[in-house]
Amino acid sequence: MSLPIHHQSPRQPGSQQPLAGDLTLQRGRVHELCGPSRLMLAARIMAKGHGPVIWIRPGWTPERLNAAGLQPLADPSRLILVQAQRDEGLLWAAEEALRSGAAPLVIVELLAPPALTPTRRLHLAAETGAEAARRDSATPPLGLILLPGQGGAQGVESRWHMAPAPSRALLWSGEESFTLTRLRARLSPPASWSLCFRSKQEQLDPRALPDL
Repeated sequence: MSLPIHHQSPRQPGSQQPLAGDLTLQRGRVHELCGPSRLMLAARIMAKGHGPVIWIRPGWTPERLNAAGLQPLADPSRLILVQAQRDEGLLWAAEEALRSGAAPLVIVELLAPPALTPTRRLHLAAETGAEAARRDSATPPLGLILLPGQGGAQGVESRWHMAPAPSRALLWSGEESFTLTRLRARLSPPASWSLCFRSKQEQLDPRALPDL
């Protein structure tokens, strides 16, 4: 079954989710995070928002999300953890969560990129959830697909890759450094930044595009 491509409505107040520095993600849409530090990036995005977070994971993998490890970055009490036993179940749960508009952030971990039609369904669900949220004066939902490697989900609003980078400070300084790269976006060109965290401070500096 083919699904229509909906044109986006003009951006409204509260429609942008902070990502890093002055970078933002449009709510009511689905974006992709990939690379070895994708979980860290998702947690940082979670920390910049409010309200419940629905995090959907494959139930057949041995890895588990450690809520205690999340504590320094974001409040784990906001998490609603969902496990599915099939790929189709992961996408179905994400679609239903986005359509409800009940949670401002819906994160789904996938092992392989979805095709265009499932991604379109997620976009349509996010748009429906955004309309429901605005009727209730709530925050429109943001959908995040997490994928290993270079990702590659078709039809996402944007794709972001994050990987560890050598720290510019001494090993014991407590600084964490990453390379954040916008691989694609519907309205912006590819670009890359050095992203550093030290204590509660965040620093974002432009850099040359890496060879990924």
